[in-house]
Amino acid sequence: MAADLNEYLNGKFGIESQDIRTYSPLTLAYIGDAIFDVIIRSILVNKGNTAVNNLHKKASSIVKAKTQSDMVKAIMDELTEEEQDYYRRGRNSKPHTKAKNASTIEYLDATGFEAVMGFLYLTDNMDRACELVKLGIETLGLDILD
Repeated sequence: MAADLNEYLNGKFGIESQDIRTYSPLTLAYIGDAIFDVIIRSILVNKGNTAVNNLHKKASSIVKAKTQSDMVKAIMDELTEEEQDYYRRGRNSKPHTKAKNASTIEYLDATGFEAVMGFLYLTDNMDRACELVKLGIETLGLDILD
């Protein structure tokens, strides 16, 4: 079951689950970025076979700091208190990289969003991660679900 992917992987590779509170916000954002990417790419691929170049262009237009920033702002009122806490921790972290095509504020917002995605993934709550991504897609009117 997709909702238990992290638990499944831990079992397959003999990894003991860690206390989520021990992870830095940037570590959560690191895995959260990948999870968001997998969700978006999965939506695109599962809609039917198409040219990989088109898939890449569409995914790249969504999986970027500006869109993640817009998405988290659009769904902020729907985040639980705990999710908002992980967002703030991620947003207030001090990333050692700089955004290529986004403002510093957008990059920090995106890092906060990714931290939430990482938190949800590592706590085996992919259903909630997908719910938030779907809400963000719909709220922003992205044509990915058409």
